[in-house]
Amino acid sequence: MGARLKDVADRAGVSFKTVSNVINDHPNVTEKTRAKVLKAVEELRYRPNMTARSLRHGRSGFLAIALPELMSPYFASLASAIGAVAKRQGLIVLIEETFGEPEREQIVLEGLDSHLIDGVIFSPMATPARDVAARLDATPMVLLGERGHPAGYDHIAIDNVRAAREVTEHLLGLGRRRIAAVGAERGAGTGGLRARGYRRALQDAGVEVDPSIVVSRVRYDRASGARAMTGLLDRGSGVDAVFCFNDAMALGALRVLRERGYRVPDDVAVAGFDDIEDGRYSSPSLTTVAPDVPFIAEEAVRLVLRRLAEPDAPAERIEVPFELRTRESTTGPREVA
Repeated sequence: MGARLKDVADRAGVSFKTVSNVINDHPNVTEKTRAKVLKAVEELRYRPNMTARSLRHGRSGFLAIALPELMSPYFASLASAIGAVAKRQGLIVLIEETFGEPEREQIVLEGLDSHLIDGVIFSPMATPARDVAARLDATPMVLLGERGHPAGYDHIAIDNVRAAREVTEHLLGLGRRRIAAVGAERGAGTGGLRARGYRRALQDAGVEVDPSIVVSRVRYDRASGARAMTGLLDRGSGVDAVFCFNDAMALGALRVLRERGYRVPDDVAVAGFDDIEDGRYSSPSLTTVAPDVPFIAEEAVRLVLRRLAEPDAPAERIEVPFELRTRESTTGPREVA
């Protein structure tokens, strides 16, 4: 049998009412008492009765996250970060993996067949903005990424054009001129926007964009990066740098370059996007764009809670801060003083 509210009160040495106030985040509790109650909650592994809570407050305490692919290190870290923020707010997180498939994303738009969800944080890959705008489900929804962000919806995204432009300018600044791009696509999706930034940087530097070293129609995984790099080398493309549109592809490219006897970055510099943990510990370590994932998580949960409290509040568009982190794959080993 699980711990009860009374058990928490006994462990913390406070009243039943005080425990209830802490769990329901009432302001009239001192920080010392709140900390004592939360410690007892953690020690006893107390979990609120969500059904009773829903009846009292009109909320379930459940938050859904709908992401394309949990095998992706970036989306896995994002889900973990959102889960940590949600936990601090007393929310339980449910995760839906859509694989970027239209049918699965439609289920998200229809409310995930559940009336027990207070809000949804959704990163669509296949759903156009018009379909999001046409949804009938009234569950508060915060949109992440580039696709499907019609008027009236809270939306969080990085400036992919500017970020990709900075990566390409970094490679140009190192004297590289045959810079391949892996992951490009048409349109306003991630690959399209990053390709736009890549092309702008080349054009501004007076470097002609060579379509033969722009690789499209790839999955954003290690195998695709490896295949793309293999193809570039087999064609004798003469690239001296590769900008992969995520870190997983960049790691695949690094593997192939090493197997073929190329030195990174002496012969070919490599850059990625996302700042996943593997890239920080690869050899050489990977130059990349680091989006502020904790910021995304905080803002996404904040917007859901705001929408619950103020259903008619104006929609917010949040731009994610990012940093270009240069490492060994473009600048070489750093000398230790």
